[in-house]
Amino acid sequence: YTSDMSAALSASPLDVALMTEADVGLVAALEAASFPGTATTEGDRLARLREELARPWSRAWVAREDGRVVAFVLSWNVVDEVHILNLATQPDARRRGHARALLGQVIQDARSSGMRHLLLEVRRSNAAAIALYRREGFAATGLRRKYYDDDEDAVEMALSIDPVTGRTVPRVDEVVLD
Repeated sequence: YTSDMSAALSASPLDVALMTEADVGLVAALEAASFPGTATTEGDRLARLREELARPWSRAWVAREDGRVVAFVLSWNVVDEVHILNLATQPDARRRGHARALLGQVIQDARSSGMRHLLLEVRRSNAAAIALYRREGFAATGLRRKYYDDDEDAVEMALSIDPVTGRTVPRVDEVVLD
């Protein structure tokens, strides 16, 4: 990239919206590109995403850049908690703020819904994602040993929100990651 190309890319308008049926195929392809090690077929991905759209506790958001779906996030609202299940960005669109915008949308939605906690698991080796979550106020709260199919550990992370003020409640890591 030249600096001119980089500036043009970052200036592209980003649209964050709830996922629709029209987005399902694009999100399934994005998920396949982002999580290549999973043994899920395209048909299974499509069916699962359609099920998510129908669940009242499920929230699925997409980020579009110039009309193209470049990232998505899937979460569940359970009582007073938001469980972030998947957050992914197209490989050619990473490091441009799409995941951060989606995470910000989930946090905003959690605040407006009176949620108290946001929870997620992330691969221990995914330093970029862990750094993003930390910037947004998440802390490492635990480890799930051999959580993923390839036996990699998952880092459990949490963000707490004061339901009255909507402010993030500061937390410190409860586990050492290094």
